[in-house]
Amino acid sequence: MTKVSPEVFDEMEMQAVLSVSADVSFKSNKFPKYKLGPDNQILDEATVENKGPPLKDIVAQETQQLSDQHKRLSVRDLASKFDKNLSAAAKLSNEAKLREVASLEGHVLLKKLRDALEHLRGRLAGLNKDDVEKAISMVEALAVKLTQNEGELIQEKFEVKKLATFLKQASEDAKKLVNQERSFACAEIESAKAVVRRIGEALEEQERISLTSGIQEMEEMVEEIQQARRIRLLHHPCKVMDMEHELRALRLQIQEKSAFSVKLQQELMLKKLVEDNKLSLHILEGSGSLGSILRLQPRSEEAMELSKCSIQWYRLSSQCSRRELISGANKSVYAPEPFDVGRILQVDIISRGQKSTVTTSCPVQPAVELESYVETLSRKGNSEFSVVISQMNGRNYSSHSAHILRVGKMRMKLSKGWITKARDAYSSTSMQLCGFRGGGNVAAKSLFWQSRKGQSFVLVFESEQERNAAIVLARRYALDCNVVLAGPDDQASLYLL
Repeated sequence: MTKVSPEVFDEMEMQAVLSVSADVSFKSNKFPKYKLGPDNQILDEATVENKGPPLKDIVAQETQQLSDQHKRLSVRDLASKFDKNLSAAAKLSNEAKLREVASLEGHVLLKKLRDALEHLRGRLAGLNKDDVEKAISMVEALAVKLTQNEGELIQEKFEVKKLATFLKQASEDAKKLVNQERSFACAEIESAKAVVRRIGEALEEQERISLTSGIQEMEEMVEEIQQARRIRLLHHPCKVMDMEHELRALRLQIQEKSAFSVKLQQELMLKKLVEDNKLSLHILEGSGSLGSILRLQPRSEEAMELSKCSIQWYRLSSQCSRRELISGANKSVYAPEPFDVGRILQVDIISRGQKSTVTTSCPVQPAVELESYVETLSRKGNSEFSVVISQMNGRNYSSHSAHILRVGKMRMKLSKGWITKARDAYSSTSMQLCGFRGGGNVAAKSLFWQSRKGQSFVLVFESEQERNAAIVLARRYALDCNVVLAGPDDQASLYLL
């Protein structure tokens, strides 16, 4: 049995150690200390380090704090927190990479150490060989422990990468929110600036207008005060009264002269119309007063027969400025009605394409004692007139029996005994009333009454006075009911003049 001295063992051990590659970097300058447990299990010695909690726990704690405080953090603070956590996750990932490199170096070192021990075991025997085998088992246990650490490192690296991805996405979302909120805030700020600008401009404009109006009102007030002072200084109370009397007298003189001027214009117009009548081939016969009949007659033999001519009657306004057509008055005979009083009447005769006009020589005069008769009837309330129906609905009425026409304050009624022919209130929108315009010898005693649409009568009274009184009373009562009774196609507003 060969005896091996300790010096030889140390020399061989140094040779085995020197055979390790020079590229391997060791974390420390001494071999780590281990303890063997049951079944040759390697137990690490507890090392006390005062480096604080791991970086992974710090990141998890800050993430939990962010989730707890997100309701009271602004978007900008949230983005800053996410950036910090992202940098921490990147730092943790770098440390994991360094640990992975160190683990790889440990595998290389253990493999070379095991190869050296295997080489040494083949050259040794006895108790030294047992020690070498024991060292080999320890190296193999260290390799198993290192593999387990690598698995944990891979799992930790996966979680760190997942956390880094989540924090990166959250950081990007936070940046988007920050940019969006910044754009919204900028838009709101610009809108607020525009509103403030408009309000300022409006206030400046209002202030300028108020200042201008105030200055103008002040100037007007000063001018009025000065004018009042001048009047007070120049005029005594008695002189002011004299001036007022003079002004009143001047107004009266102006009114009298204006009325005289209008009268002169009317007389000139009438004179011109009379001169035109002398040139016409026709002439009007009749007194031209209410209750009479105007007849159109040829002046000479050269005039064409009236039955072959087209005839139309007109009213002239009070100032002879315009003509008003009398609808239905197209016969050679016309009986003036109460509305024609004070008006001048004209008639156009068209024959062989030529038109000639004949005018009354003076306005239509009122009937004698008609006003007193109407006042007497109005005091009774309801007035009754004996009439005969000449036409009904545009057709001649065969019966000439007497009927009673009642003119009341609210309605008109036509009846024969207990039989009622027609009864309608003045409020009916279709009621019409005027003198009969269809000619005939009894035109001055006849009136046209449309009680409602589709029902009309031509009534003949016993006298011209009763016919005119009935028209005046009915129009007065209708006017009290805010209704104007007019003839067909007449302008109802003219009856209020």
